[in-house]
Amino acid sequence: MPKHTFLAKPIDMSKGFTDFFDTIGMTGVGLVTKGIAAVIAVIALRMLLQVSNDPKSALRRGSMAVGTLFVAVILALYGDTLFSTVTDAKG
Repeated sequence: MPKHTFLAKPIDMSKGFTDFFDTIGMTGVGLVTKGIAAVIAVIALRMLLQVSNDPKSALRRGSMAVGTLFVAVILALYGDTLFSTVTDAKG
């Protein structure tokens, strides 16, 4: 009976962040894109929480907040693809 049980094979991490991003399946550009999308989503949620009692301005501010949240979701889902076409990144 073996004395040690290995749950995962060893991974060489000698290249630092490059190896780490390869193990989680994300590039540096993808990580930055997700971070930007998270910040935009927090801003949109704050906009939704600060909607006033006036119906006219509440409708305008609420629709702007929902639109901003939509942009954040699209950026989180497709941002790395969008930015890779602009920067001509070679992977």
